[in-house]
Amino acid sequence: MTGRWWNLRRRARQDDELDAELRSHLRMSEAERIARGESPAAAASNARREFGNLGLVAEITREMWGGAWLERLAQDLRYGIRMLKRSPGFSIVAILCLTLAIGANASVFSWIEGILLRPYPAVAGQDRLMVISGTQRGESGHTGISWPDLQDLRRRATLFDAFIGDKITGTTLSIGERAERAPGSMVSANYFDALGVRPVLGRGFLPDEEVGRNAHPVVVISYQLWKERFNGDPNIIGKTQRLNGLPHTIVGVAPQGFNGTFVGYAMQFWVPLSMQETFDPSGYKLEDRGARWLEPFARLKRGVTREQAQLEMASIGKRLETEYPATNKGHGFSVLPLWRSPFNASSELLATLRVAMIVVLFVLLIACANVGNLLLVRSLARQQEMTVRLAVGAARARLVRQLLTEGLVLSAIAAAGGLLLARWSQNLLALFFPPRGGVVINLPAQVDGRVLALSAAACVAATLLFALVPALQTSNIDLASALKATSKGVMAGYRGRIRAGLVVVQVSLSFVLLVGAVLLIRSQQGIRSANPGFATQNELATGVELFGYDTAPAKQFQDELLRRLETLSGVQSVAYARIRPFSYRTYAVAPITVSGYQPPPDEQPTAEYDEVSPGFLATLRIPLVAGRDFNHFDDDKSTPVAVVNEKMAERYWPGHDAVGRRFELNGRTLQVVGVAKMAKYRTMLETPQPFFYVPLRQNFARQLSIQIRTTEPPATMARAVAREIHALDANLAPSELLTMQEQIDRTTSAQRAAVTLLGVFGGLALLLAAIGLYGVMSYAVSQSARELGLRMALGAGAGNVLRLVMTQGLALTAVGIAIGAFAALGWTRLIGDLLFQVSPRDPLAFGSALAVMAAASFAACLIPAWRATRTDPVRALRE
Repeated sequence: MTGRWWNLRRRARQDDELDAELRSHLRMSEAERIARGESPAAAASNARREFGNLGLVAEITREMWGGAWLERLAQDLRYGIRMLKRSPGFSIVAILCLTLAIGANASVFSWIEGILLRPYPAVAGQDRLMVISGTQRGESGHTGISWPDLQDLRRRATLFDAFIGDKITGTTLSIGERAERAPGSMVSANYFDALGVRPVLGRGFLPDEEVGRNAHPVVVISYQLWKERFNGDPNIIGKTQRLNGLPHTIVGVAPQGFNGTFVGYAMQFWVPLSMQETFDPSGYKLEDRGARWLEPFARLKRGVTREQAQLEMASIGKRLETEYPATNKGHGFSVLPLWRSPFNASSELLATLRVAMIVVLFVLLIACANVGNLLLVRSLARQQEMTVRLAVGAARARLVRQLLTEGLVLSAIAAAGGLLLARWSQNLLALFFPPRGGVVINLPAQVDGRVLALSAAACVAATLLFALVPALQTSNIDLASALKATSKGVMAGYRGRIRAGLVVVQVSLSFVLLVGAVLLIRSQQGIRSANPGFATQNELATGVELFGYDTAPAKQFQDELLRRLETLSGVQSVAYARIRPFSYRTYAVAPITVSGYQPPPDEQPTAEYDEVSPGFLATLRIPLVAGRDFNHFDDDKSTPVAVVNEKMAERYWPGHDAVGRRFELNGRTLQVVGVAKMAKYRTMLETPQPFFYVPLRQNFARQLSIQIRTTEPPATMARAVAREIHALDANLAPSELLTMQEQIDRTTSAQRAAVTLLGVFGGLALLLAAIGLYGVMSYAVSQSARELGLRMALGAGAGNVLRLVMTQGLALTAVGIAIGAFAALGWTRLIGDLLFQVSPRDPLAFGSALAVMAAASFAACLIPAWRATRTDPVRALRE
């Protein structure tokens, strides 16, 4: 190898020496022939004929030296760049098409990497980090894990290095007349150590800080919060910050770039799980095995597969069922990779990114087909060049390699531009997700080594896709025929069929994308027009937190604020709720025992519920189908009551009136006093589930949503609500005020992102397909000028010529649409998770895509067809 590189450094001198040696051999041969009596001219001619092609001999000799492949590659690259400069129009169009396609692929690669596969940049070994979720036999979906169950998993599991408790929370930081929400997490004491994250200042949490009831008010703050709120104070350790009304001692600062373990929000602080009751208004849960609220992680031991871990977790789950039947009957555990986490934004974006990945691959194929068509046209102009190179001894493989190198130069430039495009669109997805509860969504992409490798693979694949067939066709020339014929007619028919096939591919893929885009648009329209079970018009929502207040003053504050808001101009009704529908917060869920209902052996009845004030159902216009709403007499001194939804009444008291029935919740017996009509609680795509409401006066909470039905504009009400809250406590401020329609729209961000991506890429694909069809038809018209001239000379009119050309172009479109329709039947099933009340085989979607594709194809064929009608028969027949 050393000798080869040494030869490369001496290549210029060796070439001179080789040339001199070859000429010396020729002169010696000529001299021998002259000595045998041949004339000097005949001797020179015969010597050259016997010796052969000097260039070919020199090339073979260089190959024997070694390292020739690198020299040829450099030559091919230089030549390829010169050829691109010689045809700037072609180069710009080809590079632009490929840049958009490869850039789209690189962007989606980076989103998948940064959101699904490796969402925690500062955490090492993410391939061994798993999400642990709860499951309920007989029900789909996933639940959280209770703290007692997680502790049992810690003690009994042998295939894991660590189990990590985690639950998103938050606090309100009042700034002037508004309240700014800061997201955070309640975590187990081993959180930072198990993740391999070392605070830049101070420490993480100590083992004993995760036990006790509100016993350890300590906090680790984020690097961003340290810089922005505390101005990077190097003496921050030991100082305090009020969180939810309670002073917390700052014990550490997380390193820069560590945003926690929740995809979607950049966490600003972490507190130990012992502070759960301070940050969770639904009550103390650390000793409640039935309260499944944690969203934990676990790190596998090296060499352990997820399947092995799942078997061990299933075994532990069965043992816990036997030991704790009251809370764990039918309950199990699931080990999930990070990209399948049901607890954060990855669950929302999984379907969208899956669709985006398929879409950008389609766009790459379409762009490659388009550039392949351009190369086939360009190859006609270079046919004479290739013929001459073959005639002087160039090998066909050498020509193919040269043409592939030129294609690689194109795709390499496009890949560089595509990576810049991916870097520019790094945070593009966050634009589809507006702030929730005043917290900015954080969905950064990650352009790392794996993304670079995938982009390079896309570059090489694109080169093979668009350059291989043109290269093979250009080099596959019948030399004798080519030297006798003009370049215009050689193999034009075969190349025309290849170009037509590429157009069919573009039309097919474009049709598939158009169908998907129309389906998602119709689904989005359906969501906006669907009835969520409550009225959204004139309905506003905001919130206030009273952490730091004792119970009696907090109740008094809430009552006074409600009275003040009800007297505001334009307000029709006001009510409180712990959780408002379609919010980012989760409802309380707990096992229930229903009187008279005998569950199956493997079922543990559970239901979600919300704490609401009197008038909440009326304010949201949720009708009662039986019984009554809550009133002011439903307080902590009266009989505990509940209002159930229709699904809960149907499941547990089928065929009977649910009013007056009883069920147990957390050791209390509740009496059903009303049945509310079905409503949506989290998303428009959810399936009906049992749900019930309990009086806020019997289940006090300091963190409340305020529901306001009013005819006043949101901006006016926001100022009025802030004014009334400040009148009661100048240190408090309301949270973000928004309409309920805005609240619903925020839950459809993933669908909107998919609609936008499909719309943009579908439009790009349609444009590329139309350009490709236009190019093919223009080429066909130019190649058929003599035939068209003959037809017109024999009496064919302009209408006949127009119809002939249009028929050929639309026939290609028809074939492409037929293939695309068949492919779309399978493709649309992949977006079923994003559809709302729309069938994947919706005839209107297919019909709309057909109309758009047909219109684009008609426009693409019309100009070449019109040009065909302008053919001069006399001139065409002379050429």
